[in-house]
Amino acid sequence: MDETEFWEIVDSTREAAEGDPEDHAELLVERLLQSDPDSVLDFARHFESRYNRAYRWDLWGAAWVLLDGASDDAFDYFRCWLIGQGRDIFEGAMHDPDSLAALLEEFDEEIDGDGEELGYAADEAYEELTGTVAPDLGIPPAPPEPEGTPIDFENKAVLAERYPKLWERFGS
Repeated sequence: MDETEFWEIVDSTREAAEGDPEDHAELLVERLLQSDPDSVLDFARHFESRYNRAYRWDLWGAAWVLLDGASDDAFDYFRCWLIGQGRDIFEGAMHDPDSLAALLEEFDEEIDGDGEELGYAADEAYEELTGTVAPDLGIPPAPPEPEGTPIDFENKAVLAERYPKLWERFGS
């Protein structure tokens, strides 16, 4: 599976789910079940590499503003959700996290930003196809600390300065 096919699967299932992360995860599992186990593992590798790539302080700060706070777990789920938004939004956020203010047409912190189930979709599909737990993907784990310079999430002035567009739209 190449990168284009990965994003095509993410996009087609997201569109069919009409923005609901739980429905998106279910549709993603259904779509992956139409593949062979090796293709499911390829999908999982693409997902995991993007998930690790998004382990950055600047994205965590953006998630903090969007979600009005983001614990370790919330940031993990946010990264899954961000991948689920498709290539344009994911890459836009990777280039400039503050651009999420313009990239997201609507955002409901109660619904959006929680893509936990998306992170398990490939594992679930693999287990259904093979009856076994997915093997190690061979992807290096994320570093113990996010990439970049730490941000003081409790300092609203820092957040407002660092993410002016997000703060204007979503800040408290």
